[in-house]
Amino acid sequence: MSWDLKEALLHASKNVQSARDQLCDLDAALGDGDHGTSMARSFAAVERELSSTESNEPADLLELVGNTVLNAVGGAMGPLFGSAFLSSSTALRNADPSLSSPERTAAAIAAAANAIQRRGKASVGDKTMVDAIVPAAEAAATAAGQPDATSATVLRAAAEAAAAGTEHTKELIARIGRASRLGERTLGHQDPGATSITLVLESLAASAGAPVGHPVLTLN
Repeated sequence: MSWDLKEALLHASKNVQSARDQLCDLDAALGDGDHGTSMARSFAAVERELSSTESNEPADLLELVGNTVLNAVGGAMGPLFGSAFLSSSTALRNADPSLSSPERTAAAIAAAANAIQRRGKASVGDKTMVDAIVPAAEAAATAAGQPDATSATVLRAAAEAAAAGTEHTKELIARIGRASRLGERTLGHQDPGATSITLVLESLAASAGAPVGHPVLTLN
């Protein structure tokens, strides 16, 4: 990764905090309405930790974010997001040195997707964050294989695929988690976890100089 990941993660942290009320509104239709509060609290802690660390190594930064999220919030979101960042960190540490920066970026996103699926035991179509992160990982891998690939183009492809997956959750019936109790009443509602995943990816893409055309949320 040749771009400034610390600044990108700080940007993502601020955007998650700004989206607190919108994420809570989305969650209120499917759960207990506290998703935005939990996300904002955890990423406020992430912002503090990132601002105080001297390291600029991508693997170190992702590990820091993962551990901070795990320690800052309980429920399902802490383990899911924490595992995603920690697995991304491990993927970078173990990456073949011959991989290009775009390939390493795609590998980190793929590791996050695998971690979320393992931890949450959800599949595409269950109306969860998996519906955003799996398409993102697939799009990132495709983008990384292009001759003119950069980390920015990989991140933009991932963010756009995540946004499309998030939009598609409106057409799905929740099949796992608390929302599944509502059955068909979940139709027409956008999954908050998928929205959060997309918001983070969009923030990273924007920081890399590749903002998406139609962001998942309009932030103040």
